[in-house]
Amino acid sequence: MALIIRSPLLDFLVISSISLVVLQQKSNAEDQLLMLQKPRLMKCRFDKIFQLGDSLSDTGNCIRESLCARRLLCGRFPYGMNFFQNTTGRCSNGMLMIDFIVAGATALSTENLAEEKIVNSVTNSSMSVQLDWMSTHFKSTYPTDRLAKLKKSLFLVGEIGGNEFNYGLFKGKTIKELRSMVPKVVQTIIQGVRTVISFGATRIVVPGNFPIGCIPIFLTQFRTNDSTAYDEYHCLQDLNNLSIFFNDHLKQAIQELKEEHSNIALVYGDYYNAYLWLLQNAMFIGFDKNSLLKACCGVGGDYNYGIQNQCGAIGVPVCTDPNTYISWDGVHLTEKAYSWLARWLIDDMLPKLNCHV
Repeated sequence: MALIIRSPLLDFLVISSISLVVLQQKSNAEDQLLMLQKPRLMKCRFDKIFQLGDSLSDTGNCIRESLCARRLLCGRFPYGMNFFQNTTGRCSNGMLMIDFIVAGATALSTENLAEEKIVNSVTNSSMSVQLDWMSTHFKSTYPTDRLAKLKKSLFLVGEIGGNEFNYGLFKGKTIKELRSMVPKVVQTIIQGVRTVISFGATRIVVPGNFPIGCIPIFLTQFRTNDSTAYDEYHCLQDLNNLSIFFNDHLKQAIQELKEEHSNIALVYGDYYNAYLWLLQNAMFIGFDKNSLLKACCGVGGDYNYGIQNQCGAIGVPVCTDPNTYISWDGVHLTEKAYSWLARWLIDDMLPKLNCHV
């Protein structure tokens, strides 16, 4: 896991929740984009940000974990090519939305995944392990008066839980089988939130899952000639419906937890609709309309992604301008995509976090 402690001046990249807003006209789009460029979250005066999660937010823990490091391509160039030419373990060409976490992490433990006949060969650092790290950190850093010292902190519990379904899909699990796992995954995440509350957190964001049917790795693996399998964004509908099913269960569980803790600002981070907003408005913010579902770093097929020739492997090319792509390597996003997602998410988060700005 991952603890990240940052100056508020850098916190404009923190993720949060979002309500879907579609930009219909260019003039409206320009007004909205000007608003998004203001780092408004710094007005919340958070003095620390802590996050639990997976490779969407890992800034270098995986390369320090022996099991994870052996399988990690993110520690090689061209990863980090736009981050001071420095391969820090970030699974992107540059910065992420936030944090300091272990790539490939799951909400369920390795043992629980094994019960579902799913093997996580990437890392053993599930949510429970990360929470243990966080507890150890707090005990050593705040031996006294911890609750008061964490009052001005923002906690992000996720995004985590998506890898259970990623691993399951590639092990041949059916969508029906994966849907049956959703309640267990969601309750594991909620238990993690309860633990974070017990640490003293009062403002918490719990992100949902992206529309995985729009991600190049899945578009490649489950490509079909059946045109009815795709939606208006050319994403796979069945996979996106799996994400919606998971997110709906997570939102319901968050709402129930909020009723138990009326003094806690507990916010659902709507990654799903944030990603759709990015697709809908991509051309307004400089993305190439012909590359919205393609990987920048990769080779092969309609989506510029190949399982056997992934980004970071010898001979795998990089696009000329990563800023025109949403997907960096077919799994993770580019720095520019993360930046716009984060800015938009922040704008919706503010009224829900009781920042009084």
